[in-house]
Amino acid sequence: MSFLRPLAIAVALTFPASLITPAIAQTPEEVAAAALEAAPIWDGHNDLPIQLRARRGNILNNFDLHDTTDEPPGWGRTERSAMHTDLPRLRTGRVGAQWWSVYVTARQSEPEAIESVLEQIDVTKRLIERYPDDLMLAHTAAEIEAGMAQGRIAGMLGMEGGHGIGSSLAVLRQMYGAGVRYMTLTHSRNTSWADSATDAPEHNGLTDFGVKVVQEMNRLGMLVDLSHVSEATMHDALDAAQAPVIFSHSGARGVNDHSRNVPDSVLQRLPDNGGIVMVVFFRAYVLEELRQHLARRSAEQARLEALYQGRPDEIIAPLAAWDEANPTPLVVPSDVADHIDHIRAVAGINHIGIGGDYDGMPPGPVGMEDVSGYGLLFEELARRGYTQAELEQISSRNMMRVMRSAETFAQSQVGAEPIETPVD
Repeated sequence: MSFLRPLAIAVALTFPASLITPAIAQTPEEVAAAALEAAPIWDGHNDLPIQLRARRGNILNNFDLHDTTDEPPGWGRTERSAMHTDLPRLRTGRVGAQWWSVYVTARQSEPEAIESVLEQIDVTKRLIERYPDDLMLAHTAAEIEAGMAQGRIAGMLGMEGGHGIGSSLAVLRQMYGAGVRYMTLTHSRNTSWADSATDAPEHNGLTDFGVKVVQEMNRLGMLVDLSHVSEATMHDALDAAQAPVIFSHSGARGVNDHSRNVPDSVLQRLPDNGGIVMVVFFRAYVLEELRQHLARRSAEQARLEALYQGRPDEIIAPLAAWDEANPTPLVVPSDVADHIDHIRAVAGINHIGIGGDYDGMPPGPVGMEDVSGYGLLFEELARRGYTQAELEQISSRNMMRVMRSAETFAQSQVGAEPIETPVD
């Protein structure tokens, strides 16, 4: 008998079988589940507060966050419809922290917007207070971490639209005092100091006052959110910023050329800034084919309206025929994953997060129609070879790093005077 056989037996007896048995490969589903167990989702943008305003006038009596699948209509509609967000579905989606958007329409005057934002802050805080076992309001990264550890969904307030500060740094500071921890510089329209992505350029980016807004936000520790702003505003903000920026709910323009998405020229600057793009699930921002389809449909509708002016009933049948001949393209989780792939290729894995935009959009991609569906995206990413550690970065660790970096910069500014501008 060869001397090698006794040696092999001795080795087998010396080392546990687990050390010499080949490891069993994890499935994509197992990798995704392990990642979201270790680092639950910290989502960048949820519009539940504006749903409360539109559907219930901010009256919380008889509102049950345990089930929002049959809520009163809002925005002048008549049919009851499901919201995207409630506690059971947040749990199914493995959401551990949420940026709650305190949005108001950009069509309001600045004084009206200030009042409405304060009302949205109030209703969001009152909602959180009603569910202390499940929700908590956080003001710091440490509080987010503590809330996750307690099994609660920790929430921060994100103010969507700079029109809500009334062109006043004093109001900006008071919004921070009320708990706001990021502000989206614009919404669908320009402010008097910053250009929007979806309005005609007016300032070629930020005005001098707009630069002061960014600087004062950095001093306070309020994150600068560049979703909804023009490409020129993105670059001006990056030039002015001394702390990481975020895109709370945007995609990659290299995948879908929608103006709401982030161009490569900006993605290339994120490693130096340290910021992140929190990838949005809004279908028209995700799939280029759908964006093109919607543009063609709008053109057909405009053509029919021009042909049959003052005769709206005659438009219904031909437009329905067009819809039947041109079915709406489906958006699926892999389409969202394409944006993550692109951002990773241009900016790197450290600069990706998740910003669904639930309850501020139509239903999300197939299987991800509401907040219960995040796991499907992470399973798709695992199938593409993303490791558990990388998935944890995307789910919440990158956002945690950004928040801590902003807080560290703000701490370095303790003692610095607030930026002052004269009032009229």
